[in-house]
Amino acid sequence: MRQIARRAVLALALSFGIVAPAIAQGSHLRVGLADDPDVLDPSLSRSYTSRIVFASICDKLFDIDEKLNIVPQLALSHDTSEDGKTVIIKLRPGVKFHDGEPFDAEAAKFSLERHLTIKGSYRRAEISTIDAVEVVDPLTIKLNLKTPFSPLLNQLTDRAGMMVSPKAAQAAGDKFGLKPVCAGPYRLVERVQQDRIVVEKFADYWDKDHVFIDKITYLPIVDATVRLANLRAGGLDLTERVLATDIKTVREDPKLSLSKAVSLGFSSLIINLANGPKADNPLGKDFRVRRAFDLSLDRDAINQVVFNGEFVPGNQWVNPQHPYYQEKFPVPKRDLVKAKALLKEAGVSGRLTIDFMVVNTSETRAVAEVLQAMSADAGFDLKIRITEGATALKEGEDGNFQLYMNWWSGRSDPDGNSVIHQTCGAPQNLGHYCDKQIDAWHQEARAASDFGTRKAIYEKIAAKYLVEGSMIYLYHPQMLIAHTVRLENYRPMPDGLVRVVGLKLK
Repeated sequence: MRQIARRAVLALALSFGIVAPAIAQGSHLRVGLADDPDVLDPSLSRSYTSRIVFASICDKLFDIDEKLNIVPQLALSHDTSEDGKTVIIKLRPGVKFHDGEPFDAEAAKFSLERHLTIKGSYRRAEISTIDAVEVVDPLTIKLNLKTPFSPLLNQLTDRAGMMVSPKAAQAAGDKFGLKPVCAGPYRLVERVQQDRIVVEKFADYWDKDHVFIDKITYLPIVDATVRLANLRAGGLDLTERVLATDIKTVREDPKLSLSKAVSLGFSSLIINLANGPKADNPLGKDFRVRRAFDLSLDRDAINQVVFNGEFVPGNQWVNPQHPYYQEKFPVPKRDLVKAKALLKEAGVSGRLTIDFMVVNTSETRAVAEVLQAMSADAGFDLKIRITEGATALKEGEDGNFQLYMNWWSGRSDPDGNSVIHQTCGAPQNLGHYCDKQIDAWHQEARAASDFGTRKAIYEKIAAKYLVEGSMIYLYHPQMLIAHTVRLENYRPMPDGLVRVVGLKLK
């Protein structure tokens, strides 16, 4: 933390015109992150910023483009059987891992099986429909599925599709996340917790002719104002999650460029329903209290007050522009009369005190304070507990919260935004909500390939989950990324991840 404080002081000094001696940058890209990534193991990672780093070090079988189309990466093609239970994937030839080992069908089989079997895997739920992985030939694998699974390829565009070196993973065991060995354009050379992650260009990358930057340093700087100060002073070349209130500042700076895209993800409030002793309170035990809390909120006001109206208010796991959004359940309006009536019906008298865990960023703190003020009008007393990002994930997993404001970075298919949070025993289901009917509907949606059929199933899920579930959805961020105008070929993506192939620094 001392390192971060020094960097903050340096940024402020630079912003006041105290210029440090010039340093030759060469082809060195410096990226400001809003928090320190968690473990750099594709099977075990949970944080959004780890995905930003993975985009440089761990290629996937597939990726998405700006329009959410699935495009090849380490895979060249795929073919799904008529019954939807077999998927043949052809792999790219001539690919090497960072340790020089070849990427082939055996390595792909190992990586997928590792995602499915390693202790603590957060990918297991994403691809659990895979029953077996077969090697057809050195560059072809066959995935045998338990049931048809329409979101499979979308899942393989993210961490579930990341391939790791079998040799390195077996040698490192549970320490693999300290120095992951993948097949991406860059290889990890240094990590200092809470200070920096350094990656260098991999000379044998399969698409090396389109990698133009020699080194990337990722710098976790929690305070968005400090990140922007660093960028404006030349200490950073790119920063993610610019504050909506800073859009005007970025646009007026001739040295900077701003990109934006509505996020695939969402910000939500997770309610502890059954995860340990802290669940034993009216909010966790009575859906009427949860509904009352929801009705005490004004999402439009949150958007205007904290985000200058730039974000998108929402109440579902996909944004209102998404084809799977359920128009039958629009964003609810604030209704204090009904909220108080529900609390009375639930037998809640006096003020209801709630332990409210919030990750330490300027925007989340601001949102938390607005929520605190709004809900107080209905009779809730939120005790805000500011917590560092990685610690909050652990606290959430352990059930040390009653209410937890969390952000999910989003997936292109609605399944990736829902199943992992809503189904019994799912790894991101921190509130421990469990309803067998919801689980069954999700399985139906996964098995259906027709859009209309899937959307109808999600309507049933929304009707039940939005009333009694463990999450209250608040808004969908704009993915705001600012960078120096010296950086060329940057592509704004709806997942907010920084694709480094093709980037150039003038």
